[in-house]
Amino acid sequence: MLKHTPTTKLEKPCQRPIHSTVMKNRQTLNLLPILALASLFIKISGSVSLRPVLTGPDMAYLGSRVAFRCIASNSSTPVTYDLMRDGDVLIATYQAQGDQPAPFYLKVSATTEASYHCRATSGAETGVSNIIKLSVVIPPSNTRVTSEPSPPVAFEGSRIVLSCNVIKGSHLSYTWLLNRKEITPSTSPFVHLTGNKLLMENVTPEHTGQYSCMAWSMVQDIRRFSSSRELQVTVKVYVSKPKISFSISKDGAGYHGNVTCWSTRGSHPVNISLLVDDKEVGSITATDSLTAWFLVAMEPGLDMGVAQCRMKTEVQELMSEPVTLEVVPVGGDVKVEVEYFYRADSKLAAARLSCQVSRGTFPYISWFLNDSALPSETHVESHLQPVLPHVALTGQRRTLVLTKLGPEESGYYHCRVRDSYDDSGPWVESAAVLVQVTDRILNSMPRTTSSTETPLRFFMTTIEIITIAFCCFLMLMMAVCSGCVYRMFDHNQAHAHVAMTNSDALPLSEPQSPSGGKQASSTDCDVPSRTTETTV
Repeated sequence: MLKHTPTTKLEKPCQRPIHSTVMKNRQTLNLLPILALASLFIKISGSVSLRPVLTGPDMAYLGSRVAFRCIASNSSTPVTYDLMRDGDVLIATYQAQGDQPAPFYLKVSATTEASYHCRATSGAETGVSNIIKLSVVIPPSNTRVTSEPSPPVAFEGSRIVLSCNVIKGSHLSYTWLLNRKEITPSTSPFVHLTGNKLLMENVTPEHTGQYSCMAWSMVQDIRRFSSSRELQVTVKVYVSKPKISFSISKDGAGYHGNVTCWSTRGSHPVNISLLVDDKEVGSITATDSLTAWFLVAMEPGLDMGVAQCRMKTEVQELMSEPVTLEVVPVGGDVKVEVEYFYRADSKLAAARLSCQVSRGTFPYISWFLNDSALPSETHVESHLQPVLPHVALTGQRRTLVLTKLGPEESGYYHCRVRDSYDDSGPWVESAAVLVQVTDRILNSMPRTTSSTETPLRFFMTTIEIITIAFCCFLMLMMAVCSGCVYRMFDHNQAHAHVAMTNSDALPLSEPQSPSGGKQASSTDCDVPSRTTETTV
């Protein structure tokens, strides 16, 4: 009997445990990286759970003290806080219990400006706070205003730039003042504020004044400022074209002339000089006026040369129009011209009398009514009391205006003329002119007496007369033509009736005479022909 040996059976059971062990070892090796990552994640999670918060200012004045506070609110164990600067520089360490904040006090210096954060450590946990960038503000000092151009003097239309400069200071703002009033774009539309500069384009005299600036900074509602001294800014005006005039006066037995040079606008100082025949005969520097006077030799009736005024500034040189220094004595014919003026209701309102002098450079004119002197412009003497209450003299006494007219203003007016520079000189007298003002004239419309209204009113009157005459002529012609047509029509009807009545009495064989036809035709035209002649 053979016995079965379990050799084969023993081999298979031995092989299975070996294979299973190998597979398990392989799975264990595959899980090791996962376990390591899980362990790292647990550690990281543990450290992130501690999240400190740093509070404190972001700006501080130089020399002041600032306080930072760091707190990790979710920690239940003692925490160590480290204040760090610029990432890795340890500033201070503080230990606190639980939710107690950690304060850090710093004295602000120039090197205090940096980025700060805090690091909290509790057991095996560590956390990093937010970052605060602290800026150090230097208060302004020694502020002053500078200008371009320097000194701040410019002509109208130019450009002026003012700068507000400080010796030291940071994070600054600027305020500008003109005559101690703040300058804003709304109050000065032609002024531009840029940084520490005040820009003024196309300046005018209104920009003249005292300018100052204030540099200031603001930290946590604390304002520190520095003000400058005032700087005088002057905007000059260009000098206008000079004008020239001259006069003459008698000094004993001789004469002397006075030439006046002036300008209507401009800034001082201005050099004013007089040139006669292109040679300078006098010069002054005006500092408070734009008028200058120069004495020159003068003799009536002689040409003393051609005079011109010259004005010079640092940027201008202007000349006046030339004037011939010649005084012509009064002479020749003198006459009076009268002109009347009317109101809107066509009533006479005023009269103007002009004294026309044919020759004379400086005439003095006197007016008379019925040989009684009228009032003087410059002086009233006892024997020259006003003859008329409503009298005005204009145009250097050349024109006499009667502002009120009545019968008492009627009379003979005349003027006489002499040289104004010679009180003892001879008079030249005009012929008398009658000015007759009555109640009838005041209420009428004498159109032909006004030189200003006469041409227009005469023209209107002529047009009206021509229009009326033409209308009358047209109406007359229409009436004549209508009558002529009516009579022609009536005559033709009567002739036809007569012809029909007598047609049976006439023999049919009787020939018509050619002359009869002509006679009938002539008879038809007799009436209109006579009518036409009558019309003419």
